[in-house]
Amino acid sequence: MRLNRFHSLIIAASLGVSLTAGLTSSASAQSAEQVRLRGSIIQASNAALKVKTREGRTVDVTLAEGARVSGVARASVNDIKPGDYVGIASLPKADGGDGALEVLIFPPALKGAGEGSYGWDLKPNSTMTNATVANAVKGVDGRTVTVTYHGQEKKIAIPDGTPIVTLASATTADLKPGAIVFIVAAKTASGGFASHQVVVGTNGVVPPM
Repeated sequence: MRLNRFHSLIIAASLGVSLTAGLTSSASAQSAEQVRLRGSIIQASNAALKVKTREGRTVDVTLAEGARVSGVARASVNDIKPGDYVGIASLPKADGGDGALEVLIFPPALKGAGEGSYGWDLKPNSTMTNATVANAVKGVDGRTVTVTYHGQEKKIAIPDGTPIVTLASATTADLKPGAIVFIVAAKTASGGFASHQVVVGTNGVVPPM
């Protein structure tokens, strides 16, 4: 049970699958609105982070008791195999289909978690698709993967140079000034944010999601 809880926390944070997604719009749901924060740590102390977001804001993030810290490790397009479970942020292409902005290859134990295709805010009009790779075809300009989720199929081109990562271990010691982070957090009444999970860049690899 403890292992399953750890897995659910990783997927919720890494891919922003909201725990309240199935709820109807209500005051309680709105008060627990979740946001994705991307930026660099300015200050870290105890269970609190001060983060400068990519939009240039400075925000305070309180880490919940037992909060998890995850990292990412560099992977390559050749690591993507049929049967793998992946999270791909993508944008519609002018000539049809989608083009990947980044790819996260999940460990086998996370297969099926957060399955589906969701609106995403990495770039305007982007989506995040959590799905199983049905096939992967190498092309002149990279690779096109066909992924399946809930009986649906989607083809996504992965251009050369697309950031591709997998999950890696990290600790609170990695939460230090200058570290790049990706955080799914809930707004608090005080105007700050609270989170159960931080994905932090280590060894020169930053969270691309």
